[in-house]
Amino acid sequence: MFDIDVPEEEVTPASSPTDAADRRGPMAAAVRENAESLRERRSVEERIRAENDALAHEHVRLKRAGLILDMVPTHLVDAEKLTRDRAPGRDDALEELKASIMAIGLSNPIRVERKANGRFELIQGWRRLRAFIELEGLHRDGRFTHIPAGYVAGGDDLALSYRRMVDENLIRKDISFAEMAMLARAYVADPDTGCDDIDKAVATLFQSAGYQKRSYIRAFAELLSAVGEGLAHPQALGRNLGLDVRRRLDGDRDAAARLTARLAAAPNRTVEEEAAILRDFVAETARTAPRASPSARPAARAKTTLRIGSALGEVRCLAANGRLELRAAADFAAVEPRRLESAVAAFIAAMTCDREGG
Repeated sequence: MFDIDVPEEEVTPASSPTDAADRRGPMAAAVRENAESLRERRSVEERIRAENDALAHEHVRLKRAGLILDMVPTHLVDAEKLTRDRAPGRDDALEELKASIMAIGLSNPIRVERKANGRFELIQGWRRLRAFIELEGLHRDGRFTHIPAGYVAGGDDLALSYRRMVDENLIRKDISFAEMAMLARAYVADPDTGCDDIDKAVATLFQSAGYQKRSYIRAFAELLSAVGEGLAHPQALGRNLGLDVRRRLDGDRDAAARLTARLAAAPNRTVEEEAAILRDFVAETARTAPRASPSARPAARAKTTLRIGSALGEVRCLAANGRLELRAAADFAAVEPRRLESAVAAFIAAMTCDREGG
C-alpha cells in the first residue's frame, strides 16, 4: 500500500462587487468615468452660475450707487442735458487742473449716464472732462483719449441730475454767486424743468445751501436779469459789490439803463476796470438816492406768470414791475428787425389802448 497525498481543493471565494467591476470591459469603465465627469461638471457649472448671479446683482447695486468705474472715450461724452454754471471765457484754474492730472493723474472720476445710442451724458465733472480733451490735443500718445468715469443710473429726474451737479460745485471755493445765479436762470429757461420762477429754481437747486446764501443767489439772479448782458466778467463779481449794485438798481427804472450804457462805453475792459465802473455807479447812486422814511416798508414785488399756446409752441410769460419776459423755443434774433419792431409796437399799443381811451 502506498500513501497518496491528495492536495486539498482550493475554495474559490465569492466574487465581490469590486472584483466584478474590475472584470468589466473597457467600454463600461469609460461610461462610468464619463458619468462621474458629467456630474462633477454640472456641480462646477452650478457653482459658477451662482457666483455669476451674485456678481451680477452686486454689479447692479454698485451701478445704481454710481460706484462702477470704467474708462470712457472722451469723444463719446456729451454735455447737453444740463446747462453748466460756467461763465464764458477762459477758466484760469483749468491750467492748474491739467498740471495736476499730468503729475498724479485724475483723483476724482467724472460721473456719466449711459445713453441709448451708445454715448454718455455728463452729470458731474465738466472741468475734468475739459482738461482731458485739451490734454489729448496736446499729447497724441493715447493717454487722454479715455477718462475714468462712474456710471449714474439712467432715468434720474432732471431736477436730481441738476442737484448732483450743483452739490458738487458748492464744494468749490472759486464758484461765484454770479455763476450760481446763471445756473438758476438757465434752469428756469429750460422748458424740460417745468420751473418758471427764479425763487423756485434757487430753492430746488441749492437746497444744500443755507438761507442766507440762497438769498444772495436770488439777488445776483435779479442783477443779471437787469444788466447781465452788459457785464463782461460776471464770474469775477464779488459778493458785497454785487449786492450793492443790486440794491442801487432796486426802485430806479433808469439806473439799469445808465449802468448798461456806462459798461458799453468800455468794451475791452478788464476785470479790475469793470469792478471800478460798478463801484463808481454804487457811489454815485448812493449820493443821489432819496432817503427813505424809517417807517416805510418796501412794497412787495408782484409778478404774474402765464403759459400761452401759439404757433411757436408754448410761450411762457413773466410779468413784473418794470419787466416783461417772453420765453419760447424760437430764435427771436433771427426775425427781421422791422417785423419784430412792428410786432412789439402793436403789443405795446394793445396794452395801452384802454388807458388812452382807445
